[in-house]
Formats: sequence, structure tokens, C-alpha cells
Amino acid sequence: MDNEIIFNRAIKASEDYQNATGIKCIVISASGERVENQKKIPVCTYCSIENEGNKISKCSDTHLYGLYQTERFGGKYIYFCSLSLMHWVSPILSEGVLIGGLFCGPVLAYDHEDYMMEEVLKDSVFTDTGKTNFKKYIHSIPYINPSRVNSLSELLLITASYLSSEKTVLQEQISSIKQQSDINSYIQYIKSMECEPEHKQKYPIEKERELLMQISRADIQGARRTLNEILGSVFFSSGNKFEIIKSRVLELVVLLSRAALEGGADVEQIFGLNYRLLNNIHNYTTVEELSYWLSTIMKRFADLVFSLKSIKHTDVIYKSIHYMNNHFNEKIILDDVADEVSLSPAYFSKIFKEQTNDNFTHYLNKLRIGKSKSLLRDSTIPLVDIAGMVGYEDQSYFSKVFKKITGSTPGKYRDTRGLIETNNQEIHE
Repeated sequence: MDNEIIFNRAIKASEDYQNATGIKCIVISASGERVENQKKIPVCTYCSIENEGNKISKCSDTHLYGLYQTERFGGKYIYFCSLSLMHWVSPILSEGVLIGGLFCGPVLAYDHEDYMMEEVLKDSVFTDTGKTNFKKYIHSIPYINPSRVNSLSELLLITASYLSSEKTVLQEQISSIKQQSDINSYIQYIKSMECEPEHKQKYPIEKERELLMQISRADIQGARRTLNEILGSVFFSSGNKFEIIKSRVLELVVLLSRAALEGGADVEQIFGLNYRLLNNIHNYTTVEELSYWLSTIMKRFADLVFSLKSIKHTDVIYKSIHYMNNHFNEKIILDDVADEVSLSPAYFSKIFKEQTNDNFTHYLNKLRIGKSKSLLRDSTIPLVDIAGMVGYEDQSYFSKVFKKITGSTPGKYRDTRGLIETNNQEIHE
């Protein structure tokens, strides 16, 4: 079954899903782009709008990141884009190889009045007119509560699982043939060098170093060429013995993993991906299949290091903010939020500071104080109760934080209905 048949089935399934749920559902390719009648078009209508010569968001990278994460999280993943809009995706597989996915969204994870409009717009390239249009766009997007999103994600996984093909995709076969041609050409080159004693072939350790350097520079084309040269040397020196070749390929997977980790890829994701991929190696019985499989791994690792690193951080930040918005009235510590986004507390704290220019504690305090303001304007709520309603166990500490952030005490804020608030006196903790 070739790509056209697989994607046509997927397009029909996405239409059925959308008709049944009322949520937009489309098909994306393994490169993160929308597929419709075999044409690649932007995923998000709004993000395809150009403003002042710049793209608002690089949609394809965002959704490619989500698609890759499905391998780590059991075939489904819910994530945020750079506009703080929620999406979910499930993969379409062919013989265990990712070829595309079903993608749903965008929806709002908050009520419209709670959407972080200013947070999203502050670093945007919108003109004033663009900002007005964007606000209208946001109000056209439905709010879906988290429990329903989880159920919709489960349903999408069931739909995507039905689509998974049992045949090799034609495009993969063509790529594999091209790779084998490159490898064979290098083998012929090695044979010609064997005629000269001073050029007796040895395992190309220097090529491994070159491959690591190319991956560190995100030189995918150069890395693919070097990998093919290494594979040519492996095939030639092994006498075409398949088990020997397989063991050398496994060594190369370790090499690629190390390069990805040194480049900054997530440890758990690389190890999890390795576990799944290494289990699949036993399904391959030819050197052609092994070669194409290894080339696919190399691209995946490189994507995780470079193309998707900033996308990952955006998703983490919006997920953490969403969690804090939903639990601000409870006892929250940094470890809880880090666990929610599957990161170590130290690493989460680092990227939160980098992405928001604020430390975690101060951001949470600002969020809670913001929530308390609306409560203070309601004179029927006793002042003594408000601290607990926004997550503070100690009223005196609440008053201290409130004054530090607003320049006013909670009592004065209530008396003046917020008119004397002096935001310019805010002091960062």
C-alpha cells in the first residue's frame, strides 16, 4: 500500500472524526505539514497569515514535535502551540515506522476571559490591526475542558491505530534504494583503494568523529552522506554477514544517541525512543532495511536536538502555566509542576526562567495576586478568607506578597476598588 492510499484513508477518517466530534481534525505528514489530496498546505489558518514579512508561528515544527512525542507517551500527545492553543495528535505507522499522524485542534484550554492574551501578544510581530484580528480569532475558537480533551485524544488514538498500514510505503522504498546506491558507490571506492597497500581499509573512526561534528552543527545532508560512507565500510569489512552488520549498526545507534544527548536532547526521550527502535531491529532481515532504518533514526535524533528544541520549551511553558491556572488555590511547589511536564525540577526551573524572564515562585505569586484582585472587589467575601482562596495558608504572608506586587495592602485595594494600585512599585522576589 503506497502513501496515496494510506493518506486518502486517513483523510476520510479525519473527516469522520470531525463530523462526529465537532473538532477540527486533519492529516499531517511525517515532516509535520498538512496533507490534503496530497498537497502540503499550512496546518493552522491563522499561523499561515504573514505579518510584516514574518510568520507568526512555524506550525510544521510545532506539530512535528507533538507527533514525535506520541512515541514517548503511548501513541497520543496533547500539547500547546506558540499561541497557547491546545492540540492533540496520534501517529499513523507503517510496519512500526512513523509516516504521519492525525491532528486535532486548535481549542482553548481556558475560558475565553482567562486566555493569556497579553502573554501571547507581548513578543509577537502583530501590528495593531493584526492584534485586533487575532483577538477576534481567539473568540472563535471553542473552549474544551481537560477531561473532554483526554477523551477526544483517546478516540483519536483508536482511529489512528485503525489506519496503521501493514505494507512498506513506496516513498520509503525509493529512499532506501537511493541510499543503497550511495553505499554501493562508496564500497566500489573502497575496493579501488584496496589495490594500493598504503590504503588498506580500516574501520573509519575518523568518519565517526566527522558524523558527530555534523550532527552537532545540524548538517543533516552532510551527516547522511558520512553515515552512508560508514555503512559502506561496515558492509565491505563484514563480508556481507548480516549478524555482524546488525551488531555494528547497533553500535552506530549508540553513537547517534550520544551525539543527540551532547547536543541537548532530552535524556528520557532519547532512551525511550532507543528502546522502541531497538526492539524493531529484529524485524529487519536485509541490509537495505537496516540502512534505511538507521538513516531514519539519525534524522529523528537531529530533529530532537535542533529543529524542535524551542518548540519543546514553548509547550512546556504553556503546560506549566495551564497547570498553575488550574491549581493556584492549592499548595503548589516547583517539583509538582516539573513532574506535570515530565522534566527534572532543576531543568524546568532553568527553562521557565529563560522563557518567561521570571522565576517560578514570583510568577506563581503574580498569578495568585491577580486572582485575588477580583475577589477583593467583591465586598461580600470576607477579607480573611481570600488568602486561602488563592492558595496562601498564612494571611499575613498573603498581605506581604500583595503589597510587594501591587504597592497596596489588600484592605486598601478593597477600599478603593483597586484605583490606587501602583504596579510600578512591583519588586521581584
